[in-house]
This record gives sequence, structure tokens and C-alpha cells, in this order.
Amino acid sequence: MPAFVANGPDIPERLLQAHEDGRVVFFCGAGISYPAGLPGFSGLVRDLYSDLGQEPTAVQQAAIDEGRYDTAIGLLEAEYIGGRDAVREAIEKILTVASIKPATVATHEALLKLATNPEGKIRLVTTNFDRLFEHVIQQSGLSVETFPAPLLPIPKNTWNGLVYLHGLLPDSNGKPDRSRLVVSSGDFGLAYLVERWASRFVSTLFRNFTVCFVGYSINDPVLRYMTDALAADRQLGEHPPEMFAFGSYSKGKQIQAEEEWRAKNVTPILYRNYSKHAYLHRTLKEWAKTYRDGVRGKEMIVVQHAATPPLSSSPSDYIAKRMLWALTDELAARRFANLDPVPPLGWLGPLANAQFDHKDLPRFGVTPNDKPDDKLRFSHLRRPTPYERAPWMCLADAGMPSSTMDPAMSQLAYWLSRHLDDPGGASMAGQTRWTPESAICRHHSCPYDGVRQAD
Repeated sequence: MPAFVANGPDIPERLLQAHEDGRVVFFCGAGISYPAGLPGFSGLVRDLYSDLGQEPTAVQQAAIDEGRYDTAIGLLEAEYIGGRDAVREAIEKILTVASIKPATVATHEALLKLATNPEGKIRLVTTNFDRLFEHVIQQSGLSVETFPAPLLPIPKNTWNGLVYLHGLLPDSNGKPDRSRLVVSSGDFGLAYLVERWASRFVSTLFRNFTVCFVGYSINDPVLRYMTDALAADRQLGEHPPEMFAFGSYSKGKQIQAEEEWRAKNVTPILYRNYSKHAYLHRTLKEWAKTYRDGVRGKEMIVVQHAATPPLSSSPSDYIAKRMLWALTDELAARRFANLDPVPPLGWLGPLANAQFDHKDLPRFGVTPNDKPDDKLRFSHLRRPTPYERAPWMCLADAGMPSSTMDPAMSQLAYWLSRHLDDPGGASMAGQTRWTPESAICRHHSCPYDGVRQAD
């Protein structure tokens, strides 16, 4: 699970692989707009009451205290003089950024890059009303079709554009209509329960793509409506792909945060809450940079880190995780194998560590069975192969039939061959020692020892 920045969140390799395959849709919440000074849902409610000069009633305050911000806005609209129109006008004022600097929309720019699949189609969803994405699109000269609610596309392979699931603030021409914003409990009821155009979109999206939530808190009312819609689908027998979410945690609260996300059937990608979610924003920008460069980005990782192997083969090592992710690519592996001086044998430890399992098969080009194999473990240097290359490949064999190596494995074999005359090759990765027998593949049984501990 590579981290793109030091101390940043570890991104599961299966998510990276799904993203490279064009199967990921980023679902963006208010957190991505914090650098522009815009509030989250709770801050919006606070600012709304302040700008309108209103003190919450006891009932409204109870809703705010319980995190039911949509309910508080609905109650305010019902009681405030001027009603719905006046409240929507105040919301527009609060969420309009007077001066937009490049740094304030760098995360939006990164997400637009990440949302562009290999075919050039943009598939991005946001529940924000602000026009920061529109600013980036205009300033960058991009051609992006936008779909403000309730006029939504069908989220299947033909979809190409940016969806404002809960509406969009109007432009200078007054379009679209701010009265269609989904912000109060009544709006959510229409969108998800009565007219159901939002829940239909969400359900279809979850069935067809791998969704990654960005910029939401665990108790966000917006997230609650979406996960409730998903839970209803599960009761009907639907089995959507795995969902992911970037989420922050406070000191000592990491395990609690993980359990809360998993209770919503969402796989968390956790980072420490620091300086207004700085680790999240840095990660998205670095991920977008690497994705923009494609193979060049992976080669850059190899060039930066190949000369200095990690002190251990632990799968938690930050540099090792980035390298193992990069080396699945043929050209990055070729760069690694041909570097001068040759990358040290210390990399053999991480490469031989059987840290992968059933869920990691797709990133190596192997289609997994529907039923997970809980006992399956493999490494970079000894792993299952696609059907046309069966049986398993490995660096050495004991005379049994073996498969042809794929391009990445061939490059790693060449790298290892450059160490054949290395008298110090028995000592690597600190306290570990590797022997040729530990790479022997005995056909399908393959009792692989990995990296042996020194006596």
C-alpha cells in the first residue's frame, strides 16, 4: 500500500490498480474546498445562522448538536422571513469565493486529472455546490461537460463529465437554479426517497465503478444518505464493488475511526488530522502528478529510491511500498534492472516478502476467483500467473516445468543476475540472508521460504 507523501495515508494497491484500469470514480465532499476557505456542512449551518442574524431555536439547536444539519436548514427555511429563497441566497453568498488563487484549487485540479481515465473520459462526482471545479476547468481550458442535479447522466461506460449530485451555484447568468440545491432534509427526502433520482444514480454508480470518497467526515449527513441507499441495495441482493474513503483520525483514535468506516461497508484510507487535512491534499496532488506522468512517474520513483534499500523487508516501510508498487510496471522494472550502479541486493528482502494475497491478484494481471482464497500468499518474485503463463513463475526451479516470465519478472531476473559475482551478496537488508533454495519453485506446491533470518 504505497504512500505518496511521508506520513500520508497508505493507498491500497487494489485501488491504485482499479484507478489505472479506469474503474475508479472520486466522490468529492466539502473537505476538498477547505484550502479555499469554504466551510463544511457544520460550518455552513453556523455561518448561515450568523449571516441571517438568527439564533437557533431549541429544536434547531438540538438538530445541530446531533449533526442533523440538513434538518436544521429545513427548520430554518420554514421559520425565517423570506423562507427558502432568502436562505438559498445566503448559502450562495457563503460559498462564493471572491479571490481564487492557484493554491486554493490545487486539489480540485489534481482530482480532475485523477478523474480522467486512459480513454480521456472524465468521471467525477461532487456533492459540493461551489464553483471551484468550474474555475479550474475555465482557467485550464478544459472541455468538460457538467451535469447539475437533477439532470444527471446514467453512470455507465458512456458517461463522460462532472456530476454535481446535489446541485451547483448559479453563474453570472443565474444558471442553474439555486432552488434545486439539495441542502435541507426536505431536499434530501425528494432526491433519495420520493423522486429518487439521486439514489438511482448512486446505486447504479456503485454497481458499475469503484467509488472513492474524498473530503467527507464519518458522520457527514451526505454520506449517511448515500450509504443508506447502498444498504438498501444490499438487502435486495446487490453486491457492489469495494468502496474506499479517505478519512482523518485524531491522536489515539485510529482504530476507532477504522471500525466506524468499516461499519458503513467502506474501506478507510486513514491519515492523521493535521493542519486542515494537509496530508490528504498533499497525497492527492502527488498521486495526480505520478498518474499524469504515467510510467515516467513510476520510473522516477525507481531512480529516486533504488540506490538505498530499506533497513528491513517489513511491508510497513514507506519507501519499500512505493518501490513495490512501481516495479509491477515493465518499464519501471527495466529502469531498475539497468541502473548503474546496480541497485543493491538489499531489495531482495522486500521483493521476496510474501505480503500479497487474493485481493492483490488483479494488479499482476491475474483474474481472481469470486470466492476469496484466504490461504493464498505470494511475493513479487514468486507469484501466480495469468492462465496463458501457468504454472507459477519464479526466479529458479528444481527441474519441474515452469511458466515463461512476464516482462517485469524478466527484468528483476536480469537485475539479480548482475549480482552473480558479488562476494557480499549473502548479506542484505540488515539481518537477513537469502539463498538460492529460497526461490525454488517446485511446480504448484512451491514451498517458498522467502527471506531467511540469519542464524
